Amino acid sequence: MNYGEIKKHDIADGPGVRVSLFVSGCTHHCKGCFNYMTWDFNYGLLYTKETEDSIIEALKPSYINGLTLLGGEPFEPENERVLVGLLRRVRNELPDKNIWCYSGYTWEEINGDSRAHCEVTEEMLSLLDILVDGEFEEDKKELMLKFRGSSNQRILDVKKSLQEKKACVSDVYLDRK
Repeated sequence: MNYGEIKKHDIADGPGVRVSLFVSGCTHHCKGCFNYMTWDFNYGLLYTKETEDSIIEALKPSYINGLTLLGGEPFEPENERVLVGLLRRVRNELPDKNIWCYSGYTWEEINGDSRAHCEVTEEMLSLLDILVDGEFEEDKKELMLKFRGSSNQRILDVKKSLQEKKACVSDVYLDRK
């Protein structure tokens, strides 16, 4: 897996100060995507054990709220197979950190018979706290949305969604206008 960027002090992609990993590779190709260069699976740098160690180290300070995965597309199977190892480490070594993931796939697609589903999908989902799902839709872009680019995207409570076996919008991060 390649990645386009690691932001070690991100305040835009989830609550508080976060470490954000922008993976490479995306088959959605959303019109108006702000990060279109990461559509290419070969873009950026090779993700290595040293990369992962660097992310874990960056997550350690108490002022860091958590990790955010985005891209590219974290739920492309070739990315999932690598990311699940990082998520296991975060849960084991830094259990107080929350984990957010942005995906162009919907909850229903991730849990159904789609390209996003592979042998590690269920485990990857179980390690997340929040999933922001759905493709970016340029005609639904709203600059005032909290943690989303377009109004079709949902901020889902993953634990509750898994428990109830349906997409459950997080009431903590509802947009307040």
